[in-house]
Amino acid sequence: MNKKLEFFFDVGSPATYLAWTQLPELASRTGADIIWRPMLLGGVFQATGNSSPATVEAKGNYTRKDFQRYAQRYGVTLNHNPYFPINTLQLMRGATAFLGTDDFDRYLKAIFTAIWVDEQDMNQPEVVGKVLAKAGFDPTAVLQRISDPQVKEQLKVTTTEAVERGVFGAPTFFVNDEMFFGQDRLEFVEAALAR
Repeated sequence: MNKKLEFFFDVGSPATYLAWTQLPELASRTGADIIWRPMLLGGVFQATGNSSPATVEAKGNYTRKDFQRYAQRYGVTLNHNPYFPINTLQLMRGATAFLGTDDFDRYLKAIFTAIWVDEQDMNQPEVVGKVLAKAGFDPTAVLQRISDPQVKEQLKVTTTEAVERGVFGAPTFFVNDEMFFGQDRLEFVEAALAR
């Protein structure tokens, strides 16, 4: 029986992007199944009274440098998006809409790359449309999917569940009932999966 790794995430978080780049290899090494849990980080912040490190200038500056250290360690590109923070409501509805489909990985790759590699302004619907089209999606069809009341409700439900389970930021991982916050805790996640 495979182990389960729950991954609560929002594409607007650079730490989530860094974790996402490492999850396939971590899952391969541990034999874990990743349970993708798209949530709305803004909703989590509102419910918990938390906020982005970027809201504190010194912390934001340090965090950006620290993320670059991890990007170098992981051998991945992480660019500071000049449009950060990005309102990810529509993007996370998209992640929810494609969850469990063959298009989910391609959707995440397109969105993460647009924000954290190509520095696109994903606050702009026309930019999102171009990114999706380039990745082989029909932007109009995606808009229809994310407008589905069930998709909207599922994102709310997952966000509420995250808060109820103690989540206060992204990324957050669960191995059984043990919670780990931050991409810099992946070694602890891996150790928990190895137990």
